[in-house]
Amino acid sequence: MPSSVEPSPDSPVGAPGAATSDDTARDPARAPDAPDLAALDTLVVGCTACPRLVAWREQVGRERRAAFATEEYWARPVPSFGDPEAGILVVGLAPAAHGGNRTGRMFTGDRSGDFLIAALHRAGLASQGTSVARDDGLELTGARLAAPVHCVPPENKPTPAERRTCSPYLARELELVAPRVVVTLGAFGWNATLDVLATAGWAVPRPRPRFGHGAETVVSRETSKGGVGAGHVTLLGCYHPSPHNTFTGKLTPDAMDALLARARALAAS
Repeated sequence: MPSSVEPSPDSPVGAPGAATSDDTARDPARAPDAPDLAALDTLVVGCTACPRLVAWREQVGRERRAAFATEEYWARPVPSFGDPEAGILVVGLAPAAHGGNRTGRMFTGDRSGDFLIAALHRAGLASQGTSVARDDGLELTGARLAAPVHCVPPENKPTPAERRTCSPYLARELELVAPRVVVTLGAFGWNATLDVLATAGWAVPRPRPRFGHGAETVVSRETSKGGVGAGHVTLLGCYHPSPHNTFTGKLTPDAMDALLARARALAAS
């Protein structure tokens, strides 16, 4: 089922740094109590749990890149985006400074998003091959975009503590979406997803599977809390579609297409 529902910039969350009607909504520890994805998104967008990330996302929003000097940056945590019943959850790293942190949508307005959304479109998972703004009409069907860290970090490097602080959001999203496949973009997303699953009681294989492009591992548990899959989920490793990886040919469109074809096959099985 396609979806493009997002928190409104005019919602009670307000401007960057503004207080919500309930300051406890800023606490990631409330994520397990979110009854649905809309409630989870509201918690995410209102979060101020990591002072370093709050300061950086707002600094980027004030200073802006010259090409976007006249735009008003989102400069808040960026919620996940896509089909709420997705069979494939794509887990990246964190919003880009002048991509998601500017536009307010995952993989929107930057070169990584250009590459990923074009690939999702070729795979039949996206309604169009471009992602430039929250109101551009893009819809995802069968796929959803998420991240272990929802705020842009300095130098694109969240600390381990920041990843742990944000992890309840990814954990709850996995429970609510119940994907059959998680495509992890890079080692950061791979390790973060395995950590979340292990904390939730899933039987992560030992020794722990190592990330690699095309790496594949099945994680299961006997009792599925919140209905995550049918008691199992398949992780697929994929190189991150960063400009470095795509410009150097480390990740090519053909390689991305093959990996998404495998993800679709697993999701349908």
